Amino acid sequence: LTAKKERRSLVALTAYDYPTARLLDESGVDLILVGDSLGMVVLGYPDTTTVTLADMLHHTRAVARGVKNATVVADLPSGSYDLASTALANARQLLEAGAHAVKLEGGESMAPIIAELTAEGIPVLAHIGMLPQHIHEEGGYKIKGRTPQQAEQLLADARAVEAAGAFAVVLELVTPPLAREISQTLAIPTIGIGSGVGCDGQIRVLHDVIGLY
Repeated sequence: LTAKKERRSLVALTAYDYPTARLLDESGVDLILVGDSLGMVVLGYPDTTTVTLADMLHHTRAVARGVKNATVVADLPSGSYDLASTALANARQLLEAGAHAVKLEGGESMAPIIAELTAEGIPVLAHIGMLPQHIHEEGGYKIKGRTPQQAEQLLADARAVEAAGAFAVVLELVTPPLAREISQTLAIPTIGIGSGVGCDGQIRVLHDVIGLY
């Protein structure tokens, strides 16, 4: 929130191991995400849907050992937060592994679970737009917000996760004009990936940035 008030762009990158996390932390990035993208870029899975909580805990512990300053956020993997009770139990495990916050995918439908987590003192980074954990239902990676109906729903999603207590929200593959509108509407920061320069920050998968993929 301070960065948004100061109009300072947030910088976020992924890390999945100790040396990478240490280098990113020393470089001064604001947020390090232990993303379930590790399934694709580290473990060789075809997508993120087969990543397990055990995978996330293992990599979160490694990353946490290398970080002194940045905020460490760990993804709740697919199927690990369908119910508030399981979301709470699994989020607590990620925090015990060294994460400062957790990330989960979904807007209005996930607002009650976000509210449950934040009520228990667990910081949540929300994620709307393209949802990689739903890639099979979506039929691939598709840009969101192209129709008035999609735009209206994404605005509703953004407002819902903010009201539920999320400290920030990732906008993935949202049309840039809509991403800018959402960013101007919300008090919490937006962190874009493939959503244009109008967001309050940007996040990238490190392996993409350095050309490994």
